[in-house]
Amino acid sequence: MNLWRTRSLTARVSFLFALIACTIVTSLGMYLYSSTRKALETRADYSLIGRVEHFRTLLHDLYNVKQMEDRPALFETMLGSEQDVLMFAYPGQAPFVRVNPANLTPPPMPSVGLNRSLTLASLQTGERADGVRVRWISAEAEVGKDGPKVVIVGAHVMTQESSILSAYYWQVIGAAAISVLLAALLGFLVLKRGFRPLTSMAGRAAEVSPTNIAIRLREEDAPQELRRLAASFNAMLDRLSEGYENLSQFSADLAHEIRTPIGAMMGQTQVTLNKVRNASEYQQVLESNLEELQRLSRIVENILFLAHADHAGLAVEKTSLVLADELHKIAEYFEGIAEERDIRLVVDASGELQVSPVMWRRAVSNLVVNAVRYALPGSIVRLSSKSQAQGTCVEVENQGDPIPQEQLDRLFDRFYRGDKSRSEFTESNGLGLAIVRAIMLVHGGSAEVNCSAAGLIRFSLYFPQMPRAIQART
Repeated sequence: MNLWRTRSLTARVSFLFALIACTIVTSLGMYLYSSTRKALETRADYSLIGRVEHFRTLLHDLYNVKQMEDRPALFETMLGSEQDVLMFAYPGQAPFVRVNPANLTPPPMPSVGLNRSLTLASLQTGERADGVRVRWISAEAEVGKDGPKVVIVGAHVMTQESSILSAYYWQVIGAAAISVLLAALLGFLVLKRGFRPLTSMAGRAAEVSPTNIAIRLREEDAPQELRRLAASFNAMLDRLSEGYENLSQFSADLAHEIRTPIGAMMGQTQVTLNKVRNASEYQQVLESNLEELQRLSRIVENILFLAHADHAGLAVEKTSLVLADELHKIAEYFEGIAEERDIRLVVDASGELQVSPVMWRRAVSNLVVNAVRYALPGSIVRLSSKSQAQGTCVEVENQGDPIPQEQLDRLFDRFYRGDKSRSEFTESNGLGLAIVRAIMLVHGGSAEVNCSAAGLIRFSLYFPQMPRAIQART
């Protein structure tokens, strides 16, 4: 298990926020420390150069070698600190004035000539035994006018600067640490407060249950970033609620459909067992029970088909059908039932279609049965097909009594029967049109029903265009 992903979002964002703050604050602190260190070193370098230049002037204008040898303390007081170095010597000889408390050894370096000015480039860098940096400089000077030439060696031991920088370094570290901790703490508190709407939404969602399925998230109280999530969640709850209600209604309808034949069989059996019957009476009861069992079998078969068709991964094997031939076969099959009601079947079709033959015939047969059932005596039931830009449309229409729109909207629902006379025919359990819609969904199409004010009822099956047909047209 990934521990990072299992942490709370507040803790993860706070940690990342602290990490970013640590990076920024530490970088800024190191930049300030580096700038301060460079400024102090530059200031010390210019001070050293200034002192050596001052000694050059003193030697030329005021003192001679004898006076210098007699007053070494005078020059010692002119140094920047007690650790600094100042030595005067004739070229190639030992110093005749030596102020060197720590007995530092000058590094090899050339002396700046008499006529040359001292610059930062004239400085040499060294290091004391304890790691403190030392800046050295060597310059030639003239004692009096046209006097002997001496060499001045000066050095500045950066003891004070090192002490200041060391204290400043720990101040930067401390300030960075405190800043990171404050940033993490404030970030955590801000996130904790900022995530309150999300916590509220989670609590609201936890109240949703089968007995409280109408509860929805309050989009108006959610921040703008969460409104889309709340809307999507509410839409999901709407779909689940609709599916739950459909499932509840389906369960109730299914129980009612199964209870009717079972009750009939139980009643007939109980009445038959009340006294001794002859063989003919027992045979009649068994035949009646057989009819009810066949009805139950058809219901179970249709329910299993619908459950199988509802599966998202259901794949059907499709075959090319000549629509005119297939519709003529269906019309001939129902011709006897239609003649009993003085109804004439007319076929007007052309073209081919890639479908599952068994499913297609079942869907169209259910529509034809429905049309013959509701058609007015002496009218025509028309079976047709036509090609459209998006595919093929197969239609079955009949002339009957006008159907209200609220009934049209529910005709494809399972177990819905707007008229009890529907039970007189083969698909009497209210699943025929639901099977039609399921078959169309399996084929990627759709089913519609329309009814004009004059009672012309038209069922339309829309089959999408096959890729091969699209390529042939292009």
